[in-house]
Amino acid sequence: MNTHIPELRKARRMSQQELADAVGVTRQTITSIEVGKYTASLELAYKIARFFEKSIEEVFDFSHLEVSDHADATHP
Repeated sequence: MNTHIPELRKARRMSQQELADAVGVTRQTITSIEVGKYTASLELAYKIARFFEKSIEEVFDFSHLEVSDHADATHP
């Protein structure tokens, strides 16, 4: 999954370690999220988004997700 975390971090002149400390994870977790090797849990995505004062959709790119046709049939 693509994210805007590197750009948001750099705009604040933050290291991966500083962000990791702020949201309660390891630097390796932030690195893995940034390079697309790990997808953040909903809870972690929320923490990161709140830290940057953004919505989850502004931080994480969900454009690769497709909604199936039958999902619309159950929720008009």
